[in-house]
Amino acid sequence: MRRPIQKRKSKKSRFRKISDWLHLWLGLASGLVVVFLGVTGCIFAFQKEISELIDPKAYFVEAPKHAQALPLSVLTKKAEEAFGQGIKVGFSTTYPDPNKTWEFGAYKEGNADAFWYFDAVDYYVMAYVNPYTGEVTKSVDYKYEFFNVVKMLHWSFLINHPIGQQIIGWSTFIFVILMITGIIMWWPKNLNKSNTDKSFTIKWKAKFKRINYDLHNVLGFYSVLICMILALTGMVWAFTWFYDTVYVVASASTKEPTLFYAESDTATTKINNAYDLAFAEAKKLFAHADRISMSPADGGTAVIYATGYQGDETYWDYDVIQFDQYSGKLLHRRNQSEKNNGEVLLGMNYDIHVGAVLGLPGKMLVFSASLIASSLPITGFIIWWGKRKKKKPRKPAQTV
Repeated sequence: MRRPIQKRKSKKSRFRKISDWLHLWLGLASGLVVVFLGVTGCIFAFQKEISELIDPKAYFVEAPKHAQALPLSVLTKKAEEAFGQGIKVGFSTTYPDPNKTWEFGAYKEGNADAFWYFDAVDYYVMAYVNPYTGEVTKSVDYKYEFFNVVKMLHWSFLINHPIGQQIIGWSTFIFVILMITGIIMWWPKNLNKSNTDKSFTIKWKAKFKRINYDLHNVLGFYSVLICMILALTGMVWAFTWFYDTVYVVASASTKEPTLFYAESDTATTKINNAYDLAFAEAKKLFAHADRISMSPADGGTAVIYATGYQGDETYWDYDVIQFDQYSGKLLHRRNQSEKNNGEVLLGMNYDIHVGAVLGLPGKMLVFSASLIASSLPITGFIIWWGKRKKKKPRKPAQTV
């Protein structure tokens, strides 16, 4: 008589079984959202480079000899003429690089209770202006601009309601768990040559099933650090509690930073060129800045804001000056050096998330990690589906 076939006892610990179970079912639950976030992240990574490549005349000009820019107030009016409908410029960005156009924008909130992003924005327009001639090289309805829509899809599925970011946030949180459990599953029992080859290299000459398995495990391992950073920086925006935690840990304090809000003196006689005087002073004080952002005051005691950024497209390192809107007088300045570690780290969050903090190499890392992240739910699903389709084992032979 033949002996009955006995099931092999699993050598996995309870911890490993729980980890494997979480990796499987949480992966199936959040897979589509992770794919979506990865794809939109890839598209947005090089938005600046792609835009400038497609339409260079909008962003670059040939500076004349002894180039002298027109007054900022004049260029602001040129942009407002391009906007039409009485829209006023709310912010502008100027560059010391003589071959760049200057940017002027206006934003107005729509229905704050609207469910969709497009209904929550009344207008969001941008104009790119030649600083020497006042010619508008490009006018954009940024509300519908391709890369801005991609960004808002990545941000909240174009949903204005908090539920949009909650879906994104919790899916990202699950992705963090998947990366942890994935490393636990990947971790080789010992580092002999056979296990090293399986864990760190893709066997391209193998059959599809093995290649797919390697793409999931090996690429997942190599990208896990960048993907973890992307996930955690994304969670900063999604959850107030996570934002607050990052601030408290980084600053070693629960005390919020003290910010000073100056007021313009309404009793002061207004001079016609106060805005230009403020900009001229900002250029002196921000002599080493890579770009200067200006925001005009809107009546009352509001002030003119000038922000000097270090970095051509990063946002974390900046000083802020406030000017009296009537006289152009400097009222207050707050420097980057005055910020605590919590402010600095949270200020870097966007630049880290998009890779701009490391320049082009950083963007390439983010693009590659996002691409791999979007592939992991797909390769993981194929692995799971393949196991489900395995033939059932033969029934054990009956004893005589």
